[in-house]
Amino acid sequence: MSTVAAAAATEQALVLRRVFDAPRETVFRLWSDPSRVKEWWHPKGFTTTRFDMDFREGGAYRFAIHSEARESWACGVYRLIDRPRRIVMSFQWDSGDPAHDRPTLLTLDFEEQGADKTLLTFRQEPFDSEADRISHGQGWGQVLDSFAATLAGVKA
Repeated sequence: MSTVAAAAATEQALVLRRVFDAPRETVFRLWSDPSRVKEWWHPKGFTTTRFDMDFREGGAYRFAIHSEARESWACGVYRLIDRPRRIVMSFQWDSGDPAHDRPTLLTLDFEEQGADKTLLTFRQEPFDSEADRISHGQGWGQVLDSFAATLAGVKA
């Protein structure tokens, strides 16, 4: 791959890394338990009003998030589940606008950082534009903030 192609490929991917103060199994469980995912899978200013999931390879998920101004739906399919190390799933908005609803791939890697910490590496790709990648980065960053708050309540 040429340097130009490598740079373009990097620009198409969003990568977020967060260390959580919990064992890897606990962090993984919060991503895989349908009763818990609904608590945190939303950016700031939204609530998750519905989250249906069949957490198995080939299983699907679909959810709705609401703010005062709008409702948004998204869906995907679990492609790989390697408990408690990795989840790979598709993700796409369901707005009815083909330009907006382009499917992407989410890869979540859960790495132990000692006995009581977990590094989550979140990767989403590809994006058509830097603006779209930045927008998703802001949203997913807020989702991870919500996840951290829920995780803190689990440990309490």
